[in-house]
Amino acid sequence: MNFAAKELEVLADGYLFTEGPLWDPRAERLLFSDIPGNLIAQWSAASGKAVFRAPSNKANGLAWDRQGRLLACEHATSRLTRTEADGKITVLASTYQGKELNSPNDVVVKSDGGIYFTDPTYGRLDYYGVKRDPQLGFRGVYRAEPDGRALRLLADDFGQPNGLCFSPDEKRLFVNDTERMHIRVFDVQPDGTLGKGKVWATLSGEGPGAPDGMKLDSAGSLYCCGPGGIHVLDGEGNARGLIDVPGGAANFTWGEKDRRSLFITAGSRLCRLRVKIPGRA
Repeated sequence: MNFAAKELEVLADGYLFTEGPLWDPRAERLLFSDIPGNLIAQWSAASGKAVFRAPSNKANGLAWDRQGRLLACEHATSRLTRTEADGKITVLASTYQGKELNSPNDVVVKSDGGIYFTDPTYGRLDYYGVKRDPQLGFRGVYRAEPDGRALRLLADDFGQPNGLCFSPDEKRLFVNDTERMHIRVFDVQPDGTLGKGKVWATLSGEGPGAPDGMKLDSAGSLYCCGPGGIHVLDGEGNARGLIDVPGGAANFTWGEKDRRSLFITAGSRLCRLRVKIPGRA
């Protein structure tokens, strides 16, 4: 099935490895990470590309909290941070039971303000982070409270947890496992914790890529990076189509006023694809 309205265009190039795209509707710009480049970049139709923050502690996933403050997963420091209105950086999570987190990777925010993030070990490798041994014996999924006072481990049986997103009603949380090439789904409990998960879909195909960035569009289809580009699945986990991204895609988000611009981080590039179905607001 063809989801594109126009051909893929390259908006910016010359980065080392792009990730974590996040649309900023207030400034009409896109923020995205260059992990090895140790910066958060920005792009806008009005001004083109620029540096938003450097150094970034090799930030990866980015998100807005319920007050519109920037959350960042930092590979180099193993921290989840929040940027306050005055520019001050607040650390929301950095340790679990006295041991450093592995390297927070991707992050989403629930309507109650709870912050959910994955914690694989990629940020403890050369190039994508700072080489160092893990202190934890597992790679987990966590919930941090908005005030940073509580961190709860929700699941600890992943190979390498990566992308995550909520169902539209927030009753389910999807989390993919890059190492195992599948997507799992969990029931979200009233207290914000997760029930037992199950494998929801497995991604396969030709070309570079593995489960990574993941989000839902406004029609309820789930998009997930995987072999060959971005895989599109229906509400039951069945394949609907593939958005081909030459060289593979690491992450994506929708943006611009109609949310029909699919911004894709793909290796050294930031790309845009105009699509027929808008992303979720």
